[in-house]
Amino acid sequence: MTTESVPVALIDAYRGIAASTIGHVLQEGHIHGLPPLVADVHIVGRVTTAQIHAPDGGVLRDALIASQPGDVLVVANSGEANCACWGELRTIAARIKGLTGVVIDGPVTDVRALRTLGLPIFCSGVSAYTTRPLGEQGTVNVPVTIRGVRVQPGDLLVADDDGIYVLSPQQAGELLARLQSKEAADATRRAELQARLDQLVGS
Repeated sequence: MTTESVPVALIDAYRGIAASTIGHVLQEGHIHGLPPLVADVHIVGRVTTAQIHAPDGGVLRDALIASQPGDVLVVANSGEANCACWGELRTIAARIKGLTGVVIDGPVTDVRALRTLGLPIFCSGVSAYTTRPLGEQGTVNVPVTIRGVRVQPGDLLVADDDGIYVLSPQQAGELLARLQSKEAADATRRAELQARLDQLVGS
């Protein structure tokens, strides 16, 4: 399936944009309810998608093969919601592949290992019940829906501790100047307020 893909230059430009900055100007594309497994993260990348039907997680091997360095793998699950499709071995494989992060509409497992491996992972929680490589269902790089948000391969994903936004390449290009202006205005206001606070603390 051929889709428009977000340009590398646009991905780089969004590294200075927070998810909440997008949230000040856009409601569409906000994926809620999938916090980062480990705090203090900010990721920006091109989307690769996988559609699984837990407990069948076999297609995730194909998704990792199809992913490119710098991509964010977005996993939608139309099967059992409490079944973890992602753990230590897939995280190691994703690190080797050079993925920027993973967004999973479901839980993960092997949490202690995941916390030390350093790959940003956004998920719904934790489960010891896991998928199996059945290879009977699942697709890679097709449009998927997560928490009511339509996600296309090649979209731009921005995610941090405040949440996740997915933008089409066209949206990302059209909004960039406005978002950069908002970031600059916030930085100026932040510095002004911090200076006032420092005066109060120092007085």
